[in-house]
Amino acid sequence: MWSFWSRDPTKDFGYEMQDIVTTDDKSIWCLQNAKKKSSGELVSIFRYELKPSGDNHVDRAKNAVKRLKTLRHPSILTYVDSLESDKYVYVVTEHVVPLEQYLQSISDYTLQQKQLAISWGVLQVAKGLGFLINDCNLSHNNISMPSIYVNSGGVWRIAGLEYVSSNADDSYPPTKALSFQHKYTPPERTDTTRRQSGPKWSADSWGLGCLIWEAFNGLLPEASKLKTLGKIPKSLTTPYKELISNSPGDRLSPTDFVTKCRAANGFFKNNFIDSMLFLEEIQIKDTIEKNRFFTNLDNHLDSFPKDICKNKILPQLVTAFEFSAVGSAILGPLFKIGKSLDEEEYQKKIVPCVVKLFACKDRATRAKLLQQMESFIGYIQPNVVNDSVFPHVCQGFLDSNPVIREQTVKCMLHMASKLNYHNLNEEIIKNFARLQARDEEGGIRTNTTVCLGKVASHLHPQTRQTVLVPSFLRSMRDPFPPARIAGILALSATQNFYSLRECSTRVMPALCHLVMDPEKQVRDQAFKALKGFVSKMEKVSEDPALAEQMEADLNAAGSNVSSTLAASWAGWAVTSLASKFYRTKPSTDLKANTSQSSPPKESKETTGADGRDKSDTDRPHTPHTPSIQKSESGDSQLDFDEEVWGSIDADASHQPNPTARRKSLDGWDDDDQWNGDEFGGEKEAPEKGAKVGPESDDFFDKFTNDSTTAKKTTDSAKNWSKSETKSADLTPDSSDNSKPSEVSGDEQQLKKAEAEQRRAQRSKELAERKAAAGRAAKKGPMKLGAQRIT
Repeated sequence: MWSFWSRDPTKDFGYEMQDIVTTDDKSIWCLQNAKKKSSGELVSIFRYELKPSGDNHVDRAKNAVKRLKTLRHPSILTYVDSLESDKYVYVVTEHVVPLEQYLQSISDYTLQQKQLAISWGVLQVAKGLGFLINDCNLSHNNISMPSIYVNSGGVWRIAGLEYVSSNADDSYPPTKALSFQHKYTPPERTDTTRRQSGPKWSADSWGLGCLIWEAFNGLLPEASKLKTLGKIPKSLTTPYKELISNSPGDRLSPTDFVTKCRAANGFFKNNFIDSMLFLEEIQIKDTIEKNRFFTNLDNHLDSFPKDICKNKILPQLVTAFEFSAVGSAILGPLFKIGKSLDEEEYQKKIVPCVVKLFACKDRATRAKLLQQMESFIGYIQPNVVNDSVFPHVCQGFLDSNPVIREQTVKCMLHMASKLNYHNLNEEIIKNFARLQARDEEGGIRTNTTVCLGKVASHLHPQTRQTVLVPSFLRSMRDPFPPARIAGILALSATQNFYSLRECSTRVMPALCHLVMDPEKQVRDQAFKALKGFVSKMEKVSEDPALAEQMEADLNAAGSNVSSTLAASWAGWAVTSLASKFYRTKPSTDLKANTSQSSPPKESKETTGADGRDKSDTDRPHTPHTPSIQKSESGDSQLDFDEEVWGSIDADASHQPNPTARRKSLDGWDDDDQWNGDEFGGEKEAPEKGAKVGPESDDFFDKFTNDSTTAKKTTDSAKNWSKSETKSADLTPDSSDNSKPSEVSGDEQQLKKAEAEQRRAQRSKELAERKAAAGRAAKKGPMKLGAQRIT
C-alpha cells in the first residue's frame, strides 16, 4: 500500500519526452518536444524543475499553470494537460516553437512574405492582450519575444503567464525575477521618482512595442534602442511610437492599435490578413461571398507565407468544403497549396477531399477535377482509384456536355497505369468504341483514337490484339480528316503490337485506300506509314529470323514494352501522336450549367454505325467536313489547342472570331508534329462543283469530282480548265487562308473587284446558255443526224 502512495507519478504520464528545445535564462521554463503515447500526436511540454533548497519561482510557475488552465482564447497558448511532482511541474500544450526560432526559419521568405507573417502574428498578440485587459481585467506584465510561441499554423500564441495580475485591486505588479526581463519593464516602473499610475493597458502596450521592435530587428539589447526604428515598416512607425510613449497616458491600447492599423493603408490592411479574417468567419458568410473569396484567393496564394498556406489556410479550405456548398471554387487554391506538400501530407490532407469531390454532380467541379487529374492522380492508391474515383469518372463518357466527354477521354491517359483489368480492358474499351463510332463531335472521336494509341501499352495483350486494329481502321474511315490522321499515326505508333500477317492482310490494305484520300495531309501520312510497313516486311523477307524479334511485344504486358528494332522506323508516329490532343471548344457554359449530367442525344436517322452521316455514304470520295455548332459569340466549337490541356473555364466571349482567324486544315507539318497552327480549325464546306484549293488540283481530282463532272454539258466540258480555274478562285476558303496574309489592303480590294467581275461574267454566260437551252426546247426534240439551227 505504501508503494502505491510513494510511486513516481511521471511513470503514468501519457506523454513521451523527446528532444529539448530551449534551456536558456530567458524563461523559468524548459521547453521540450513530446508525443502523446495513445495517438502519436506532437505536443510541447513546459518543464519547471523544483530545487531542493526552494526558490521564489515555484509560485510563479504554479500561477502560470492556473492561468493557462482558465484562460481560453485563440491568441493564448492552448492548454492540454499538466502534472506536478516533488521534482517537476509539467505543462502540456499544443506543439509550438519559440518565436525567435520561427523568425529564423522564415529567413528565406521574400520581404513581403516575412512582413505578412509578422503582421498576422502581431495582430494575434494585440487581440489576445485586448481580451486579457478588457474582458478579463488582467494585465500580462511580461510581453516580449521570449513569452511568444508559434504553432504549426503560423499563429502567435501568448505564454509567459507567470506575472499576470488583476487590475481590480491597486496592488503593485509582481517584480520580475530574471535579470534578462528587466529591459522590458516600462520606464514608469523602473524610475522610483516617476511611479505615477496610468491606464490599465499601459504596461502591456509598452511590451507590445518591445515585441514589434524585436520581430523586425532581433532581440532587444537594451531599452534605449526602442527609439531606433531599424527595419520597422513605415506603415507601422506611427502606431509603434504611440505604443512606446514615455507618458503612460499617451500610449495606445492594444484594441486601438488594431483599429488604427486596420484602417486604409494601415499595416494590418492587406490581402493576406483580409483572407485570414474571412476564413475565421467563413461559417457566417453566404455562398456568393464564399465563391468570390475562393476565386480571388487563388490569385494571391503565391505571395502568402508558405507555412501558413499549408498549415492554416489548407485545413480551413477542407473544412469549408465539408460544411459549405462552395463547389468548384475551392479547387483552384486547394490544388495550388497541394503542390507544396510532400506525398504523405498530400495523401492525408488533399486526397480524401478530392475523392469526395468526384461524387459531386456539379459539372464545373467535375470538369476542373478532370482537367487537374495529372496533378493528383499519382498520390492516390490504385485501390482507391478503381473503387472510389473511376466509377464517377466513367460517367463522363455518357455526359451530354462535349467538354466533359472530352476531358474524360484525356484523363484516361493518366489513370491507365492504376486501373485494374476490368476497368481498363473492358469499361474503357467499351466506352472508347462507342465514342469512336457514334459521338457527334469530330474532335472527341479524334482524341479517343489518340488516347487509345497512348494507353495501348497498358492493355492486356489479348485485348490489344482484339481491339487496336479494328479501332484504328474505324478511325481511318471517319469523315473528319483529323480523325483519319490520328488513326494512321496510332496504327504506326503501335505497330509492334501487330503480327506480321496482320500487318500484311489488314493494316497495309487499309492504308492503301487512304493514299487516294481527298485530303492531301491524310495521303501524306498514309504514304509515310505504308512505306514503313513495307520496309518492315522487306526486312523480314530478306532475313526471316527477324520475324521473332519483330513480334516480340505481341504477348508482352506492361507500360514499357517496345521493340527497338520494330519501332525504329515508327518514331515519327510516336512523336506526332504524343505531341498534341485535338481540342473541342465547349458549347455550354459549365459555370452556369450545374445540373446533373445526362446521356448525349444520338441521332439515329442521320448517323450511321461508323459515325458518318448517311447523306455522305453516297459520296465516299468527296471531301467532307462535319458541321460545326456555333456558340452565341459565333465561335467555332472545334479548334486545335496549343497546349495538351486547355483551360475549360475560358469564356466564349474571349474566343477568337472565326471570320478574323480561319485556318485551313493543313494537318501535320514538315517535322510531323500535330501543331495547333496546322490544325487550327476546319474548312468550310465547299460549294458544289468548286475545288477545295490548289492542293486538290492534282491527279486525284478525277476521283473526287466525278459527281460534278457528270453533270457538265458538252460546252462546259470544252471549257473545263477555264471554268475550274474560275471556280477555284471563287472558293471562300482557299489555301491562302492557311498562311499569313502578305498583300496590302489595296491589293486585296483589287482582287475582290476582279473576283466580282469574274462572278458577273460567269453569271452572264450561264444566263445565255440557259436562254439558248430554252429556245432549243421550244423547237421540239432534235432528230438523230439533223443539223442544229441556232
